[in-house]
Amino acid sequence: MGNPLFATKSMDTLMQEAGDTGEHSLKRVLGPVNLITLGIGAIIGAGIFVLTGSAASLYAGPAIMLSYVLAGVGCAFAGLCYAEFASLIPIAGSAYTYGYATLGEIIAWIIGWDLILEYAFGAATVASGWSSTLVAFLQDYGINLPPQICDVPGAHWVFVDGRWVPVATTSLTSAQVLSLPHATSSFNLIAFLAVLAVTTILIVGIKESANFNTTIVFVKLTAVVTFIAVSAVFVSRHAAVAHANWSVFIPPNTGSFGSYGWSGILRGAGVVFFAYIGFDAVSTAAQEARNPQKDMPVGILGSLAVCTVLYIIVCGLLTATVHYSRLNIGAPVSLAIRETGVKWGSYVVNAGALAGLSTVMLVMLLGQSRVFYSMAHDGLLWKWAGDIHPRFRTPWKSTAIVGLCVAIVAALVPIGDLGQLVSIGTLLAFVIVCAGVWILRVRRPELKRPFRTPWVPVVPILGIIVSLGLMAGLKGLTWLRLIVWLVIGMVIYFTYSVKHSRVRHPELRGK
Repeated sequence: MGNPLFATKSMDTLMQEAGDTGEHSLKRVLGPVNLITLGIGAIIGAGIFVLTGSAASLYAGPAIMLSYVLAGVGCAFAGLCYAEFASLIPIAGSAYTYGYATLGEIIAWIIGWDLILEYAFGAATVASGWSSTLVAFLQDYGINLPPQICDVPGAHWVFVDGRWVPVATTSLTSAQVLSLPHATSSFNLIAFLAVLAVTTILIVGIKESANFNTTIVFVKLTAVVTFIAVSAVFVSRHAAVAHANWSVFIPPNTGSFGSYGWSGILRGAGVVFFAYIGFDAVSTAAQEARNPQKDMPVGILGSLAVCTVLYIIVCGLLTATVHYSRLNIGAPVSLAIRETGVKWGSYVVNAGALAGLSTVMLVMLLGQSRVFYSMAHDGLLWKWAGDIHPRFRTPWKSTAIVGLCVAIVAALVPIGDLGQLVSIGTLLAFVIVCAGVWILRVRRPELKRPFRTPWVPVVPILGIIVSLGLMAGLKGLTWLRLIVWLVIGMVIYFTYSVKHSRVRHPELRGK
């Protein structure tokens, strides 16, 4: 008998679970359009509306376009591997389930625990960005919310030109700040309430959530297209401004790794990778797709292709309109559209950014609760995490508890500390999925694969190499936080999961 730590879940068991349609199973209601918009809903959001500016300003300059290309290539390799798994094993757990089928229980646990980090902290990051964008959106209409409820504890705000703004986004001196009205934030109530609202939508039902998401995606795409159109006209009419902003496409390295130059492009790719992470959330909804074998690859690869093209165009126009050194702010796209002088464009883009961040929160919390559900179903997490609501048919207990925890984190932790942590967690998931496809091709070549990843093992190997390279570009502190999170997970695994695992203890199945 092999080592029980590396016990795998049999493909026959997975296929049986995938075909379950009873009252304790998830509801199959999503079609290909729902899945593509679910992917676009997750992908277009915090990355393009929030993180692009800071990554360009701090790491890559206008060459942030190359960072997006590099991150997109890594996602394409991983996306092909995800598509094969999602069509072969249409189960809610995403990379966790794929790891369980191919690499063994201990690896599945690590990736499941890692996905919890990715989706929960990702939703918290987005909630922080949503709060900043709402404040800017309301200020366009002359409404100023009290800064004490708009940011994390200890953040300093100042009242300038009729607006409350974070001191960090201004060029004011200490003396100037003291001479103006200023305040210190105590709790980000806006982010807290936003997460609770999205959690409520998710508990009510997946079909309602998907329909809400589809509607918002079109609002968001309208905002992105508006920004592209308005800024393209501005750039064409002010070629000298664009030329000056792009005169140094790759700023020279300052002497330290990741600070401009080619290493800055690599670090920028690791940071803006956050902008792509939504496509893997599509695979967590596989058990709720009507025809997962056909529709999952369409949803994953379709959403990834649409968003990559839009990202490259947007960040090119962003750095052509505003010099990259000024983009280290919470709402860089809003700043760029204001620079064009087209006031209605500012309203549309801010509304779209709000819509965009709303759908990212929704998809991340959806993915997180589905991973919890799958792990509880396998006995690796507490039984209550897998309880399905009798009326709504959603994993309501895990959704509610996770939502409350995410709301608290969003209200208390700065956005900068969360973004890179989410990226490293996602990249680790990609490494395991790419390895899993390769291993399963060797072990079970006879399995019917509705979608086949091309050029195996070349594509999985390239996916692993690019993902590990992007991880290497992230800060050491981010690696330390990941290790601490995984250690906490190991404690839970060895004190609870090994005793309740249904793969280790088949007699527990059905209990």
